Amino acid sequence: MAGTVDPSVYKDAIVVLATAGVIVPFAKRFKVNSVVAFMACGALLGPFGLGGLASSIPLLSSITVAKAEALAGPAELGVAFLLFVIGLELSFERLMTMRRLVFGLGLGQVALSGGVIGGVAYWLGQPAAAALIIGFGLALSSTAMVVELLSAKRRMTSSAGRASFAILLCQDIAVIPLLFLVSVLGAQAGGGSLLAGLAQALVQAFGAIAAIVVIGRLALRPLFRLVASTDSSESFMAATLLIALGTGLIAAAAGLSMGLGAFIAGLLLAETEYRRAIEVTIEPFKSLLIGVFFLTVGMGVNPADLAARPFAILGIAIGLFAVKSLLVFGLARRFRLSRATALETAIMIGPGGEFAFVLFGGAVSAKLLSQNAESLVLAAVSLTMVVLPLLARLARAWSQRLAVPATLPDEAKVLPPDDHSARAIVVGCGRVGRLVGAMLDEHGKPYIAIDFDPALVATQRRAGRPVFYGDAANLDFLRLSGLDEATALIVTIDNPRAVDATVLAARTLRPDLVIVARARDASHARHLYQIGVNDAVPETIEASLQLSEAALVGLGVPMGLVIASIHERRDQFRTELKPADAPAQALPRDVRSRRL
Repeated sequence: MAGTVDPSVYKDAIVVLATAGVIVPFAKRFKVNSVVAFMACGALLGPFGLGGLASSIPLLSSITVAKAEALAGPAELGVAFLLFVIGLELSFERLMTMRRLVFGLGLGQVALSGGVIGGVAYWLGQPAAAALIIGFGLALSSTAMVVELLSAKRRMTSSAGRASFAILLCQDIAVIPLLFLVSVLGAQAGGGSLLAGLAQALVQAFGAIAAIVVIGRLALRPLFRLVASTDSSESFMAATLLIALGTGLIAAAAGLSMGLGAFIAGLLLAETEYRRAIEVTIEPFKSLLIGVFFLTVGMGVNPADLAARPFAILGIAIGLFAVKSLLVFGLARRFRLSRATALETAIMIGPGGEFAFVLFGGAVSAKLLSQNAESLVLAAVSLTMVVLPLLARLARAWSQRLAVPATLPDEAKVLPPDDHSARAIVVGCGRVGRLVGAMLDEHGKPYIAIDFDPALVATQRRAGRPVFYGDAANLDFLRLSGLDEATALIVTIDNPRAVDATVLAARTLRPDLVIVARARDASHARHLYQIGVNDAVPETIEASLQLSEAALVGLGVPMGLVIASIHERRDQFRTELKPADAPAQALPRDVRSRRL
């Protein structure tokens, strides 16, 4: 007979899974950042929210967490996995490529922000050790939120994205010595001398790190080679988790943090050929456990403290953002970044970050920081993190206003031909656009290409291609490009919004024009048909069809049957996506008679 199951044992796990699997995806539908959603759920379901009412309303006990300490273990694992992945990404080549920004701009930001904020904390009456930890803890920004916001807007490769990432990279590296500093200061606060505590901590740290490095260099690559040879994803996953947790526990046994051990393991694995596979394997666990960490962060927010000291918390939050932003802006300008890039970077880096909770929690445990000071400062950090998505939108808008229009190369100043010739117009001159142009050339079909990247236009014109600089969504420029006489419009760019704007503008001027557009997926293709394209080509569907064609031919199916079935399936997809009233594919006729 099966044993009796106690549902309360699994209650906290159910709360975490419900938050990650239901509430956060629901919040994302309303454009709410996942980190903010986790923190909000923690505040709502934690001991200072509905969890505090569980004693009087028993029904709430099944959907709340009465003690945030119950999730302390998974939250610490989340931090360890975050540092493990950071170690994986810290390749020597990446650091050397970005060394000027990482060790110049980034190190300057950490040192100046930590010094200034720590000095203010000391002036306000905090002890020297507490002021030092507060200064450097608040100097750190939110890697998880900033990277997610930049990636969502595809701005990681922009100037502001690279500068922000370099600063965050330096901050992530700085977390390791800061965690070590907390342990040393904590040992000294326990009654021993600073020099003795430092010497003992250094010996323990050196021994633990040496053991991890030596064993790692000798065993990691053979271990993963053996696991990979089994062709078992489960074994590979188990080995990855074992290394991340095992090295963390070795570091913890030596009196250091689990995150430090996991970070060193990530650095060692970054040198192996298994790095990418490990990143993919660890990603779901990292995201979930980091979510647990932010859930516990939200549970630590006490609305009573916020109500009791709103002006103090608001003042700290505004002061923190102002100091860090001004310092980052000045440093960025010193490193010859443009005003627009410096402003956007400063606003993204200005708020506090998740590692402040880790450092301050360790400082409180080591009795270096009072509980009262921690709750006050962390409430301000939480406030800055909550408003970060809004600040990111403002940063982009303000930086665009400050941006100085780039000087166009001479090649980009050439206007499209005004000869009223009938030719196709290809929008976009990337890899897809260039291939379309090559096919048109091969079949003797005249065309011109349009692109909004002046450097790309200049390069392609020097190569002898008929490419012109301009915005294809601009009605006047489309007329100038000969849309009245165009035989077809082929939109090859990969930005869905830009595709939609171009199609709408062209359809406004030429209701009868043949328009073929690149679509991101089936949903985007369906939308393009609704706004008037003759044919939409979804990237995902075309890739699957080409893979199927190659696989069937490789399996011995006759080429003719494969091509016929692929064409049939493509027509089936087009019929499913295309509404009944969508424009049909136009037949060639006298284009001059179609002028508006």
